Amino acid sequence: MLAYIKTYLSDTRGATMIEYGLIAALVAVVLIVALTALGTGLGDMFNNVTDELG
Repeated sequence: MLAYIKTYLSDTRGATMIEYGLIAALVAVVLIVALTALGTGLGDMFNNVTDELG
């Protein structure tokens, strides 16, 4: 029983999966922020072009 507990406590697979999940969440947040900023900038640019043409 003691050997099983030592094996269970030394298992790091769960920690690795949590780390990968945190990295994936961070990448998703960065992408959302970047695309939101880019989308706003593109919208402003097209509005300026429309105003110049109209």
